[in-house]
Amino acid sequence: MAKIRFDENEDLINICYDNVFKAVFTKNTPESQGALSRLISALIGRTVTVVTVTANEPAPENLRDRRIRFDIACKTENQESVNIEMSLNPTPYEPVRMEYYIGKLFTSQDIHGKDKDYNDLKEAYQIAFLVKERFFADDSFFHTFAYYDPERGISLNGRSRIITLELSKLDKVVEKPAAAMTAAELWAVYFRYLQDASKRQKINEILEHEEGIAMASEVLMTISRDEAERARLLSEFKGEMDFRTHVNYAKQKGLEEGRKEGLEEGLKEGRQEGLEEGRQEGLKEILDLLKSGKSPGDIIQEYEE
Repeated sequence: MAKIRFDENEDLINICYDNVFKAVFTKNTPESQGALSRLISALIGRTVTVVTVTANEPAPENLRDRRIRFDIACKTENQESVNIEMSLNPTPYEPVRMEYYIGKLFTSQDIHGKDKDYNDLKEAYQIAFLVKERFFADDSFFHTFAYYDPERGISLNGRSRIITLELSKLDKVVEKPAAAMTAAELWAVYFRYLQDASKRQKINEILEHEEGIAMASEVLMTISRDEAERARLLSEFKGEMDFRTHVNYAKQKGLEEGRKEGLEEGLKEGRQEGLEEGRQEGLKEILDLLKSGKSPGDIIQEYEE
């Protein structure tokens, strides 16, 4: 493979757009497949080879599919399941969403048949790059979550993992020499700072240290220089953002209308409750007057006065 380097003026399409991320890592080329295998290996901490890849593409109008979609679903040579997602604008419920889908990913394995048992279950990984938000209180950008007893610090030794990379926490990591970075740090800095022209020298250092990133860059460069492919990907991204904007606008408008209706309904109920309370208090007062010995005529005369 030819040596890849970016100059400061290289006009690269943003790899943190989920459709671009998907396009780079799911092409049927040695560079794309090699980059995906090395990316996953870097994040799970051991070498694997990806043998099957699915780029999920639900219908644009299907909101439910959009919420559950993962950019890349794949299996390794040992039939381990891996979901990977690049989330440019993650939502507050992202952590519980990942928990839900790692459960589905792990339990979707086929262990039916008299010759299979629970020990045939393979590892499952839910990997998420969280671009613009911070989710966890510490300063570490990389977390691996597994089942364990938090009080005693004992692991369940299960086979499902959630891996997150918060790209907003790399300010200190990017200052390290590329040679001193871990494999996960190299990939994270690459995704976070590739669009930053002032960090191109750092990116070029990273390309020399991680072959998988160089492979991904070769694919990305081809996409960025192909006007038709670039236009298609940008159009998809625009459509995605327009869709999200319309949904968010409709949601906000619904909230505002709901608040207005709630206020009007509350005022109406308040008036009704006031009238009812007034009637109850008046009735109680009349009964008290009758009990005191006053006649109905005396009570009517008192109220008329």
